[in-house]
Amino acid sequence: MSLRLLRILAWSLLAAIAFVTLSPIGLRPNSGLSPNYERLFAFAAVGLAFALAYPRHIWLVLALVLGAAVGLEALQLVISGRHGRIIDLAAKLLGGGVGVMGGMMLHSAWTRITAQRAQAGQ
Repeated sequence: MSLRLLRILAWSLLAAIAFVTLSPIGLRPNSGLSPNYERLFAFAAVGLAFALAYPRHIWLVLALVLGAAVGLEALQLVISGRHGRIIDLAAKLLGGGVGVMGGMMLHSAWTRITAQRAQAGQ
């Protein structure tokens, strides 16, 4: 997948999470999982996508993903019908951190594999 497509995917996932987080509760999709698992998996996907899309800016990626979790949870405190809770924030932070770490590991492995293939082809 090209870097440009990864970046589009990362920002689209974050926008979708923001919409679902800040829209009326009735618009939130239900996967059948516990809402905290949904939060964890959603932020893990965002963290993974951003880490792969911006591998040279991993600290900025970590700040963006974790900052988005904090910001979205805080915004729920001022939106009628929504509520921000520490346990929800913890699930988002955990998922985002795991996703960024997974993206870093995948990028590192991919870089090593492609370097080995290039070396073998010489």
